[in-house]
Amino acid sequence: MPIKSINGCIGCEECIKSCPTDVIRLNPDSKKAEILYPEDCQICHLCRMYCPVDAIVITPDKSIPVIVSWG
Repeated sequence: MPIKSINGCIGCEECIKSCPTDVIRLNPDSKKAEILYPEDCQICHLCRMYCPVDAIVITPDKSIPVIVSWG
């Protein structure tokens, strides 16, 4: 699983909105983000970058460097 955890989630849904593969969903009971489809994660880092409280941890073995295009 590329995304290790979402500890400290405040339920802002920024990770859910930023995920292009719809891997992260809001748990209706806890009102916090959950990783429901880890096998579909493309390791784009958008969820991690948009999280305002740095709650998302991506495992080092799956982490790839973020590439920025200066176009």
